[in-house]
Amino acid sequence: MKRPTGGAVRIAEASPADTRLLAIAADQLKEFGPKHITVVGIADAAGMTHANVYRYFANKAALIDAVAGQWLRRMEATIADIADSPDPADDKLERLIQAWARIHRDLLKADRHLFDVYCTATETARPLIRKHRSRMRLLIERVLDEGIATGKFDPRDREKAHAFITDAVYRFINPLTVRLDADVPQDILDQRLATMIRAILRALANGSV
Repeated sequence: MKRPTGGAVRIAEASPADTRLLAIAADQLKEFGPKHITVVGIADAAGMTHANVYRYFANKAALIDAVAGQWLRRMEATIADIADSPDPADDKLERLIQAWARIHRDLLKADRHLFDVYCTATETARPLIRKHRSRMRLLIERVLDEGIATGKFDPRDREKAHAFITDAVYRFINPLTVRLDADVPQDILDQRLATMIRAILRALANGSV
């Protein structure tokens, strides 16, 4: 199935210089954290002057946001692949939520500095987060509407149904709460998420939301 050309997950192609700078910035961010990386250090690693970096990014904050945005778009692409799959809507919604939660947990374990950048961007509602939320909303709505059209879901109110889905899994997909749960064993989190997914699917199917 082709994705709509105006869909939620189109990823703009970066220039070779953009790609190189982002890769270097991502590596340095992972190793040193946002407070200890500099445009000069990234420029040196890229073999260019720091003035050249500013041709692509207005400042260090914009470069760090671009690194976080690149990760968010990869997550969106993964979720879009699930939303576009030929599976029944209830199966897709379950896999989508599980992937959404897993990707957050994986980043927390693999790159705490980038995860902290993500948390700060969420707390301050920066533009990249607002755009990300809009794209994720479209993906959830796509699966929800498919479920309604095929009879898998029968909600009383579409908007309330969407809100119910995101509210029910908030603990597992908001970076701030995911970070708070960093020390909770994964098997316990998996059990709790599975319980919430069952509640979501039951409520969507029986029209209780």
